[in-house]
Amino acid sequence: MKARLHVLAAVLLLVVSGCSAGSSASVSAGPDTLSVGFTAEPANFDFTRTDGAAIPQALLYNVYEGLVKLDAQGKVVPLLAKSWTVSTDRKTYDFQLRQGVKFSNGAPFTAEDVKFSLMRVKTDWTISIKANMDVIDHVDAVAPDHARVVLSKPSNGWLFSLTSRLGAMFSPTGVADLANKPVGTGPYAVAARKRGDSVVLKANPAYWGRKPAYGTVVLKYIKDPTALNNSLFSNGIDVISAITAPDSIPQFQADDRFQVVQGTTNSEVTLAMNNARPPLDDVRVRQALTYAIDRKALLDTAWAGRGTLIGSMVPPTDPWYEDLSNVHPFDPAKAKALLTEAGAANLSLRLRIPNLPYAVSAAQVVQSQLADVGVRTTIEPLDFPAVWLKQVFTDHDYDLSIIQHVEARDITTFGKPKYYWGYDSQRVQQLLAEADSGTPEQQIADMKQVARQLNADAAADWLFLFPNVIVAKTKVGGFVRNQVSESFDLTGLAPR
Repeated sequence: MKARLHVLAAVLLLVVSGCSAGSSASVSAGPDTLSVGFTAEPANFDFTRTDGAAIPQALLYNVYEGLVKLDAQGKVVPLLAKSWTVSTDRKTYDFQLRQGVKFSNGAPFTAEDVKFSLMRVKTDWTISIKANMDVIDHVDAVAPDHARVVLSKPSNGWLFSLTSRLGAMFSPTGVADLANKPVGTGPYAVAARKRGDSVVLKANPAYWGRKPAYGTVVLKYIKDPTALNNSLFSNGIDVISAITAPDSIPQFQADDRFQVVQGTTNSEVTLAMNNARPPLDDVRVRQALTYAIDRKALLDTAWAGRGTLIGSMVPPTDPWYEDLSNVHPFDPAKAKALLTEAGAANLSLRLRIPNLPYAVSAAQVVQSQLADVGVRTTIEPLDFPAVWLKQVFTDHDYDLSIIQHVEARDITTFGKPKYYWGYDSQRVQQLLAEADSGTPEQQIADMKQVARQLNADAAADWLFLFPNVIVAKTKVGGFVRNQVSESFDLTGLAPR
């Protein structure tokens, strides 16, 4: 589901410390205010204990910062660390930290906070991707501006993981109520929240870096795609972070009040299959479902043909990408034969999906195409994120689901048998381990083998790669074309 996210002067400190889930989020609009529309609202502000993309989308790089981040090209670049060096055995990382950085509660940022934050992932975090930090053996605060991280073994993926929410820096004085009161070092702080409506971010006057162009940013949450579009047309918002009604794109393109920014994402729209539950524990059944779905027709219907057919959990921006979209071509006859061979005729499956536009549209196509090969599916929309995350992701109570996996390089989740896929392959687990600890060339070769094995096993059906389509008023500039991290990064946006 791939798939990344400031303070203060006394007045703003009071605003932030008083922030709660029930706060009013009304603000006065003006040239210093930007309003951005989103579809999926955070259930709370604690991405250490709450899975899903909505929280880091809002907070990563904006409220929380890490030692490093991803730039627009997907390259790891400095953030709270000015620079770093790696030992010849690739296990010791020495980070030189920026000086004069403070958290939003006024606490100074030092190497002790690096130690606290990284070790806390192992002890206090509960979300599924926390295991990416298990490779840390220990962290030393060598000096206030020098943190040393020692790994138990070389890891190609570890530094990349630091660019995600896993690398967010926390103060020991700021973790008492993460669900309601985020305390970070970034250019913004959470000033107010109105559940079901909006979150207000205020610029951090004590921010160490370049001041954000907008003093106030309102994150507006609107699930219905038509209502989201209408809000932009009626000046209720200035930006749609990701268009959810693709048929409306030409309408915006034809209107000189707006700009349409199109690129790619890390977000694989995936037909998840519960590999641990009969009959989907039979590879022939999973392959049959994959042959039964015409992904090109689904993309045309569900997302107006905008997107990329990939056939794996690897976007084209990753170095081990291969186009595997035709390994299981649309072949209803073969699907029926495999179902018969598996003794799985007349299947009835629950398709439990988030109540988000892309999932609803895709589910209707999947339901129709599976019916053509004798598989009956019952579509059950679940409130997202809370209900879907609890029932499908956490409790694994599903047969099929459709979800957009946004985390970068999240193919590694197939190496975790307890992840909601229920997929357990010793070969894939071994390949992933070898890819992480080997040379960069070995990593690419091994990761290609992982993708091919997952495709052969039909561990899931990767319907399409979600496009990045931002629509905004022409007065707003600074957008990044390709979405490479979990964050909707506000730091580069500015009036033009």
